[in-house]
Amino acid sequence: MRIFIDIGHPAHVHYFKNFIKIMESKGHTFFVSARERSIIFDLLAKYNIPYFNRGRGRDGIIGKLFYLFTADLKLLYKAIKFTPDLFISFASPYAAQAGWLLRTPHIVLDDTEHARFGHFFYKPFSSVFLNPSCFKKDFGKRQIRFNSYSELFYLHPNNISTYPDILTLPGITENKKFALLRFVSWNANHDIGHSGLDLETKKGLIKILIENDYKVFISSESENKNAYFDKYMINISPDLIHHVMAHADLLVTEGATMASECAMLGTPAIYVNSLDAGTLREQEDKYQLIHGFRSSTGVLDKVLEIITSHSVKEVYQLCRQKMLSEKIDPTAFLVWFVENYPESVKIMKEKPEYQERFK
Repeated sequence: MRIFIDIGHPAHVHYFKNFIKIMESKGHTFFVSARERSIIFDLLAKYNIPYFNRGRGRDGIIGKLFYLFTADLKLLYKAIKFTPDLFISFASPYAAQAGWLLRTPHIVLDDTEHARFGHFFYKPFSSVFLNPSCFKKDFGKRQIRFNSYSELFYLHPNNISTYPDILTLPGITENKKFALLRFVSWNANHDIGHSGLDLETKKGLIKILIENDYKVFISSESENKNAYFDKYMINISPDLIHHVMAHADLLVTEGATMASECAMLGTPAIYVNSLDAGTLREQEDKYQLIHGFRSSTGVLDKVLEIITSHSVKEVYQLCRQKMLSEKIDPTAFLVWFVENYPESVKIMKEKPEYQERFK
């Protein structure tokens, strides 16, 4: 089978890296297109995945529409030469529209209910929607729900790399506790009109953590950097960030992906964003793995509560084990689904419990 995958975000590299490796070992062939962003290219290179650069993207509605047109043309040209049997993406309108123009099926994964811009541009052109079971949006007859999370494509125990017992970071010794703070740029389509931590709360976080003998590391998108935080910025290879999160004692983040990743790893996570999602809601309400806030109000109190509690990581690890016992390995499921497509659609429609064999 010849499969065309489009990558638009660093997380997408992680979603598909194990799937690509397994499918290639079975004799399938891939063409990968990727948005021009250094962290995406670094990750693709790290995992030895060849790629085509489809450009940087644009800001603003007009710019995004213009980029949609140009990216579609680039992908269409490459796809005509590659002749794929199938397009797969995580919410890519470019892959959806190129597939539609070539009359080639597009399987789209998505876990972000509020990404209406993307839904508008990929929904009419996609063949199947694969969404986590907690996804709140109804896409109709073409939708199939799988009992897992997107982050388990790479953080499920069947696929995750073994993290070393010792973490090498400046100022970190064996018994030194540390927290990771993640600030986002607010430039994504689904971020328009939303917000997270205010500047004073960010500074207050650092103060509380240091006063309680925590080392502080900050990961921030370039558009949201502030000179005040320079000395706390983490400097690691992007493929090591999950290693850091696995060892961290706390994450405070404006980004949903990192919050969910820490939930998969059993690390306490505080998510601060006026946006919500079915995935995060389930991880908070059912498994008590994250704590969500719509604004900065109450965040410092929750941080203080967590860092002054006893055996916190042990408690969250138990919550993680409960979650994992109830979820499938989505990579194994996707391999089966793609290899048996379109018969797999019929099976999942008639017998959705079939997926439970992929635990």
